[in-house]
Amino acid sequence: MSIIEVRGVAKEFRLGQLHGIKQSLQNAIARVRRQPLEPQPFVKALEEIDFGVAPGEVLGIIGHNGAGKSTLLKVIAGITSPTRGHVSVRGRVAPLIELGAGLVPELTGRENIFINASILGMRRAEIKAKFDDIVAFAELEQFIDTPIKRYSSGMAVRLGFAIATSVDADILIVDEVLAVGDLAFQRKCFDRMEEIMKRRGNTVLLVSHNIRQVERMCSRVILLDHGRIVSDGRAAEVCDRFFKQSNAKIHQFTHRSTSGVIRTSGEAEVMDVETLDATGRPTDEITSGQPLRVRVNFELQRPLAQPEIIVGTHTTDFVYLTGSSTAILDNRPSLEAGRHEVELTLSSFPLTAGVYCIRFVILDRTRRVVFAGDNLRSFIVSPRASEAREEGLRMLNIPAAWVMDGHELTEPALLERSG
Repeated sequence: MSIIEVRGVAKEFRLGQLHGIKQSLQNAIARVRRQPLEPQPFVKALEEIDFGVAPGEVLGIIGHNGAGKSTLLKVIAGITSPTRGHVSVRGRVAPLIELGAGLVPELTGRENIFINASILGMRRAEIKAKFDDIVAFAELEQFIDTPIKRYSSGMAVRLGFAIATSVDADILIVDEVLAVGDLAFQRKCFDRMEEIMKRRGNTVLLVSHNIRQVERMCSRVILLDHGRIVSDGRAAEVCDRFFKQSNAKIHQFTHRSTSGVIRTSGEAEVMDVETLDATGRPTDEITSGQPLRVRVNFELQRPLAQPEIIVGTHTTDFVYLTGSSTAILDNRPSLEAGRHEVELTLSSFPLTAGVYCIRFVILDRTRRVVFAGDNLRSFIVSPRASEAREEGLRMLNIPAAWVMDGHELTEPALLERSG
């Protein structure tokens, strides 16, 4: 029997509209005369949602902004009611949604622990027994008798997380709260969540934009799009579908961008950036592990003596991955004013499937920036044919040699044995 049943759930919101003085006066007159007002449109946040969650299951809910993820969690948690449909929940629920929002600013941290824990269903004796652990986990020993209004926002959400995860709930509902506080505290949050999921065996509903995190922590994932379920299944399969959709949108957006992120002294201009296939033809897609070939055409306004040229790659959120420089070359040429072409080939680009971008830099002999451009062109890395059968989270596909019981294994044979 499912611990959570969601059947035919829909949620609609009425859109608010801004009116001018004329329209506001007309509405006021209509109310006095008891005439109907101009109807305001509805927006459908959820449409015909159907699924069940088994006891002990860790379910991830993913989707783009506005897909309905947080609305769905609030309906299940009982924070808001569905417009249509039915939700059945068996057991105590601890919602980690908008942490810190329920804290009373005028009261101290100590008083808020007792109030919020009571709201979540804890008895006073239980709160007293767990009080010291809550304070220690939130790292607020010195400030526990200070009013919440004097806490920083980070201190408030740390306290909210500590309270919510101290409840012995059957169901934990988590909405984008694992990035709480600094990196050290985030590590504590992950460890606490791992304990709840694996050792306590709680049922968990997790919403996060960190898809790698969802894939790692969840056994099953639901993908929402415009309030509807478009995929429901194994975490790896659903997350892979979402990655492909996201990568296509990212590539479409970055590919349309012609300016990139540029710093220039005015002495150089990039005319064209291309990624090439093995035959030298322009392409927007390579397979993971294949060579990456980049060609850049640029124009100099004045001569440069032995400039340093850098061609690199980065992720769409500007994590720099590679950066090959001509500084290590003995025969680095000087360049006259006019148009030039440079080409770089990496023997292997071992990044996993995704969208990546090209950066290009020109430095003069004193390492002064003449031109520096990020996001000048994007390209797609597609998975290898065998990658769909490989398990595990990674960013790199690095060739490996295997020996088992003294016998060397080739990759296809290993995959057949492990599959």
